[in-house]
Amino acid sequence: MLDAVSLDQLRTFIAASEEGSFSAAGRKLRRAQSVVSHTLANLENQIGVKLFDRSARYPRLTDEGTALLAQARLVVSGMDGFKAKARAMSDGLEPELSVVVDVMYPMASLTDAVGAFRDAFPHTPLRLYVEALGAVMQPVLTNACRLGISGSMPSVPQLLDAEKLLDVPMITVAAPSHPLASKPGVIRPAELDEHVQLVLTDRTTLTEGKTFGVFSPHIWRLADLGAKHAFLRAGFGWGHMPVAMVQDDLDSGKLVPLQLEAFQPYTPPIAMFAVYRKDTPPGPAGRWFLKRLKAGRDNERQ
Repeated sequence: MLDAVSLDQLRTFIAASEEGSFSAAGRKLRRAQSVVSHTLANLENQIGVKLFDRSARYPRLTDEGTALLAQARLVVSGMDGFKAKARAMSDGLEPELSVVVDVMYPMASLTDAVGAFRDAFPHTPLRLYVEALGAVMQPVLTNACRLGISGSMPSVPQLLDAEKLLDVPMITVAAPSHPLASKPGVIRPAELDEHVQLVLTDRTTLTEGKTFGVFSPHIWRLADLGAKHAFLRAGFGWGHMPVAMVQDDLDSGKLVPLQLEAFQPYTPPIAMFAVYRKDTPPGPAGRWFLKRLKAGRDNERQ
C-alpha cells in the first residue's frame, strides 16, 4: 500500500497542513473540499497513520502527522527539483558544471561568482578544483573539467578556445629579514643569483622546459601557493605573488616589495583566460558562469 502513495496525495497533505482547513486547501488546489477530504482519508488508510485530528471544528495535525510533514515536504521538493533539472537538461543545460581554476585567480571574485551561480542554478552541481600552471589545462584537455580559468601559460593548445577574463596584479616580495629586503633601489639580475627564488611547480608536463619570471639558479619549487606564501614570510626566499593575497602582509610589514631591474616599472600582471575544448564549449550554466566572472572584472574596474 505504501508504494501506491502519490505526489498528489502528499501535496494535498502539505496544503491542508499549511492552510489550516480542508476547505482552504481545496481553494488553494482548486478542488472541492470533499475531494481534499477523500484524498487525505485514502492517504491515511494507505500508510496506516492518522495525520489529522478531526474532532474539533478545524482539523489539527497529529503528532504523527507533524513528524511526517517534514518528510512529505522533502519528497515533494526533491521531485520538483528532479523535474526542474530534467526540464533544464532537455533545454541543453549541463547536468553538472566542473571548473578548474588557476590558484592565482582572485578568490573574492571567484567566491562571488560561485555564490551567484548557486542561487541561479540550484539544481546544477558545481565541482571546483584549484590548480596551477598546466594542471589547469590538463583536466580540460582530457574532458575531466568542462571549463578552466587559466593563467601563466605561454600558449593555448590547439584543442582549446580561450577568452580573456582579467589581469591579476602581481608583486615581487621577500620577508623584511631577507638580505634582498635591505637592498636600496632597483635590484640587478646578478644580485638575484645568490638567493633562493620560490616558484610554483607544474604537476603536468605541459610547461616542461619553460619558466615564468624565474631569475635565480637557486630555486625551491612548491606545488601549493599557500606554502609559497608561508615560506616567503619565513624568509626562506623571494618570489612573485598576487597583490591581493599579500596586501595584509605588505600593510603590516611582514613582507616588503622588491624592485627588480627586469620588472620595471612594476611586476607584470598575470593574464587570466577562460579555456574550454572547441568540441565541447560551455553550455548555458558554463556560459552564465563566465559572464558572471566578466561582470566581476568590470565591477572591479569601476
